[in-house]
This record gives sequence, structure tokens and C-alpha cells, in this order.
Amino acid sequence: MINVTIWNEYPHGQDSEAHKKAYPYGLHNCIKDFLQCSDINVKCALYDESEFGLSDEVLNSTDVLIWWAHVLHDKIPDTLVQKIKERVLKGMGIIFLHSAHYSKVMSSLLGSSGRLNWREANERERIWNVNPTHPIARGVPMEFCLEKEEMYGEYFDIPRPDDIIFLGWFEGGNVFRSGVTFTRGYGKIFYFQPGHETFATYQNENIQTIIKNAVRWAAPAIYAEDLNCVHEVKSKEIIMEK
Repeated sequence: MINVTIWNEYPHGQDSEAHKKAYPYGLHNCIKDFLQCSDINVKCALYDESEFGLSDEVLNSTDVLIWWAHVLHDKIPDTLVQKIKERVLKGMGIIFLHSAHYSKVMSSLLGSSGRLNWREANERERIWNVNPTHPIARGVPMEFCLEKEEMYGEYFDIPRPDDIIFLGWFEGGNVFRSGVTFTRGYGKIFYFQPGHETFATYQNENIQTIIKNAVRWAAPAIYAEDLNCVHEVKSKEIIMEK
């Protein structure tokens, strides 16, 4: 069983009528509903909760953290950012969605600003699957369209990704590395661009498939603590043999 925690700023910055129409119960609950299945267990954590919903107990029981953020990046304390970073380095997977590119957590893990060009307009986006053999691309067509999305365009200030899986093209002519992966320590990282809060992007079946695939891909095969225990046991066995 993969234990997933979805973190969201909700309801901050998501109280417009357009947002309520797209996600009456918050986009985190939309994501939770399509993710929950026989091998994935999902819970949500919100900004207004105690310890921002991410206590040590929650983080230590999370295999994959999904991070959606927009207007409160600077409000997240550095101590929490460091805890999440250390957890990723030890093996927890993390998925950053849409405007989480500016989050302190993503910047800390990647060592870059995450700056990009953007234009808040109802633009059609065509997403190209440029790495169809990658596990995150499994079951995803070679291209599909979102009728409305916020434009994110290059240059995107991130380090060179391990893999570029999806490229986005917008009707205004901009292109963007829409789905990219990184590895930091024992942890796997996926950034995925679509997901403006006033559009029903997370109700798209292809988007749902990609996020499900990403959760299964990012889930840790082993944590650093577990690996250290294995090494310790093996060392003791070697000593006993001697």
C-alpha cells in the first residue's frame, strides 16, 4: 500500500466563483477521489491545520507527498521545508503540481528559482508525450489537449531534469517542459505543470492517469533508514562469521 498525502493551501486564494465551480470541495479532494484505490491510500493536509497539516507523524507515514501551492509560498516556515527535504532525501517521493514550482520546498530540493514565463488566459494547451516508455507515461496518448489552461512558458529555471516526459504547447505559441523528473538522495521528484485552480484540469482522464502513474513511480523502493539497517545487519553477520 502506498500512503499518499496531498498538501494544499485551501481555501486561501481559491475562493473565487470560478474555482468553486471547477472544484466545489477543493482540488485536493478531487485528486484524492481519483487516486484512492486498492494500492493507494490517500489523506489530505491543509495550510490552516495544526503544524500546517504536516506533523512529524504525518510526514513519517507518507510515502509520496503531493504539493499544490499558489499564494502562500513564503508563509511556509523554513523548519518545515527542511523536514520535508530531509524526508525526500531519505526516500519519500514528492510530486509538485502547477504553481508549486515557486514553492520553497521545490526550490530547496532543486537549488533553483523555478522562475518561468506565464500568462493567465483561457488558452488551449496541447500536451505531447515525448517519453512514452517512461513509467509515468504508461497509458497516456502521444498527445492530448486541455481546452483551457494557464500558460506557463520557457525559460523555466530548473536544473537539467533526469527525464523530460511531457512538453506543453499553448495556442499563444509558447512551449514548456510540462512534466519532468529529478532524483535527490533516495527520493524521486516529479513536477507537472497543468492544474490552474479555476479550470477543471484534474477531472481530465489523461491528467489523472499521469498523476496515478507518478505516485506509483515515486513511491520509495527502500528508505535510507531501511538501507542502513540492512547494512548494519550485514556488518554484524560479517563480524560473527569472523
